[in-house]
Amino acid sequence: MPANSPVTASTCAPEPFLGFGLGLRTQHFQQVLEQSPAVDWFEVVSENFMVAGGKPRYFLRAIGERYPLVMHGVSLSIGSADPLNFDYLKRLKRLAEEVQPAWISDHLCWTGVDGRTSHDLLPLPYAEEVVDHVVERVRRVQDFLGRQLLLENVSSYLTFAEQSMAEWEFIAEVCARADCLMLLDINNVYVSARNHGFDARDYIDYLDPARVQQFHLAGHSDYGDYVIDTHDHDVPHPVWQLYRHALRRFGPVSTLIERDDNIPALPEMIEELDMARQIYAEECAAGAACAP
Repeated sequence: MPANSPVTASTCAPEPFLGFGLGLRTQHFQQVLEQSPAVDWFEVVSENFMVAGGKPRYFLRAIGERYPLVMHGVSLSIGSADPLNFDYLKRLKRLAEEVQPAWISDHLCWTGVDGRTSHDLLPLPYAEEVVDHVVERVRRVQDFLGRQLLLENVSSYLTFAEQSMAEWEFIAEVCARADCLMLLDINNVYVSARNHGFDARDYIDYLDPARVQQFHLAGHSDYGDYVIDTHDHDVPHPVWQLYRHALRRFGPVSTLIERDDNIPALPEMIEELDMARQIYAEECAAGAACAP
């Protein structure tokens, strides 16, 4: 694929289109069951439910009977030089067999080395040999799970001296060669664009719409000269504007509001979700996003 050459847009995004969802957080469990809020689907952090029984699994089953669920992991470490952790993958597969999620996602990153975890999502050098490494591992994971994987772009704060590709070229190449899909985090694109001085729209315009199955929307901490992906604020105006651009590029893509800290009450989360619905409706009315 030639550098800086955007992939030709497909007529629609991958199916299924779930609508507008929220990350399922502990403080909202009971309220979700009691009130059946106007949320189309929920995303669960896979590792939070890799336990045998207990209240988390009770709520997971009960909420899963009422809403579609997707599983989102933070520990796959698909880019690590360590061997794949098949103990982890077995537990992930068992959970997926119970939950029957619409899909499973994790991050295009590495999280540790020599068996030690960093508890962070660390970016990869964007180079052809790293593409080869990641593609082989993604294929093995997909074969083991028996399903396609979604990979999420992470935010970054540095570049590697040896990298030879733009981030968007790297992730597009990985997804095409591994035949996996993409969870496009709009906030992470914005954060990395601010930190590295590229145009976030170039990133979005390069990607293949046939590979983008989910969006994340979130907030960040803006320190002027740099931006930190904290997911502890409301979605800011620039990210909403980039979401509009993504809708014009990709059409209807299942959209989730992600909040990991300073989590507000559920009605406030739904207000923000309704903003995503409103923007989608406006772009649809303008002809930029077709109805699924």
